[in-house]
Amino acid sequence: MTMKEAVLAALKELVLPELQMLKLEQGELKATLLLTNKRLDDLNLHLADQSRRIDETNKRIDAIHADLTGRIDETNRSIARLYEVIVRREDHTDLVARVRILEQEVAQIKQRGVA
Repeated sequence: MTMKEAVLAALKELVLPELQMLKLEQGELKATLLLTNKRLDDLNLHLADQSRRIDETNKRIDAIHADLTGRIDETNRSIARLYEVIVRREDHTDLVARVRILEQEVAQIKQRGVA
């Protein structure tokens, strides 16, 4: 065996098993990477679905908000009309009382003028 053959044989003994182990590890890493990518794809699909659900929920919330805002505005208008009616009734009651007083005063003045 020549020196070249001896060095080559020694390198094969040392390097070839290491290369085989590296190939096996690389295959395992590829398999792990494929599984990880599959899980990431599944997560992305799940997140997209969740995002769509959130968007739909936000649309429903916006619709309810618009409806409630309309109802609140209508209630505020009704309260304002009710306030106007109440104020008018109070004014009317005050005016009736003042007219009665004036009628009494007029009646007294007429009685004084007759007497």
